[in-house]
Amino acid sequence: MNAPVLTSQANYEAQADFVAELAMRLHVYGTTAQRLEAAVEGVANRLGLDLEIWSNPTGMILSFADPVRGQQNGITRVIRLEPGEQNLAKLTATDAITEGVLAGRCDLAAGVAALRALDRPEPARARFLAALSFGLSAGAVAALLGAALPGVLTGGAIGLVTGALAVSAKDRPRLNEALEAIAALVATLLAAVVATFIVPIAFKTVIVASLIVLMPGLMLTNAVSELSAQHLVSGTARFAGALMILLKLTFGTVAGMQLVRVLGWMPQDALPVPLSPAGELAALGVAAFAFAVLFQAARRDYLLVMASVFLGYGLTRLGGEVLGLASENFAGGAFFAGMGVAAISNAYGRWRNRPGALIRVPGIILLVPGSMGFRSLNFVMERDVFLGLDTTFALLSALVALVAGLLFGNLLVPSRRNI
Repeated sequence: MNAPVLTSQANYEAQADFVAELAMRLHVYGTTAQRLEAAVEGVANRLGLDLEIWSNPTGMILSFADPVRGQQNGITRVIRLEPGEQNLAKLTATDAITEGVLAGRCDLAAGVAALRALDRPEPARARFLAALSFGLSAGAVAALLGAALPGVLTGGAIGLVTGALAVSAKDRPRLNEALEAIAALVATLLAAVVATFIVPIAFKTVIVASLIVLMPGLMLTNAVSELSAQHLVSGTARFAGALMILLKLTFGTVAGMQLVRVLGWMPQDALPVPLSPAGELAALGVAAFAFAVLFQAARRDYLLVMASVFLGYGLTRLGGEVLGLASENFAGGAFFAGMGVAAISNAYGRWRNRPGALIRVPGIILLVPGSMGFRSLNFVMERDVFLGLDTTFALLSALVALVAGLLFGNLLVPSRRNI
């Protein structure tokens, strides 16, 4: 640890600018409230600043005490931001820039300029890869859920359509607002066309798989994590945002099924097919690559991110099947995997002096219960309230177990800089 940099009136504003820019970057790149606030406060303390920060999913307030006149005469920043999304490459670059400033390798102005330089336009190749990854992840998840080859191919194709819609929506605010509902409607109709006129498929499984990237499982997990850390406003807001996404997905699916009935189509359902060990590993590999792209990892970190997906999945199987922790009332596999992923990610962060998020985020992505929430709302919309409530309780159990595992993992191995 370096000694704190002595604060003077001359560089006070420059330090406040750097810390505010850092806070905005962490928010935009998908950092949860408790991790963001702890990380920013730690950097401010290293710089000798007296900072109070309050973060929520759509903005933040930062108050810097004046080094001479005190808190009442300092700088206050009120910043409005869109909810962030995971960008592991830029998060890693932000962390490296911060390390350079704290170590004295670059000055504050250069640090701010380097952070702002991360806002370069997204190349067309990245958009193409993002859309392709929707299809790859949909096909892989369909295989893992037991869809036969026709279902896997159908899920992958519909996933590509969903990805094209998602990429197009980034530049179209009106489309972006209704993206989940439109994508669910289109996915349901396309799956019904295949199941009615071409070949029987695992109909509901294919729909879930084709929409898997849009399901807010990670958002739900982050919301419960924030609530458990007593960040009540941020956790409640994030939970409400996740619930609204689930409602839009559910509405689109239900509307699509109504159109299918009006048109007189009769989708033919197919039974699930057990996946061989080799097929399971292949599907995991495809899903891992897709998530490395979707989380916008740097190319040099692709193998690390992909290995993290295998790690989380393997720990879940180890805890649930080998160690016998799973039961009807306790999601032991998710707890064990969350604890293991958190501890290993924190150990990696300390060892390599890099963000533990490179392992933690992809490591839990296959554990987050987004599809479970989607199924529970579908059951309620279809008037099967008891089955919907039963699925909802299973969702809450999985969420609590996963978040508890992450908390225990952080106790076993403390994080490096809370990111």
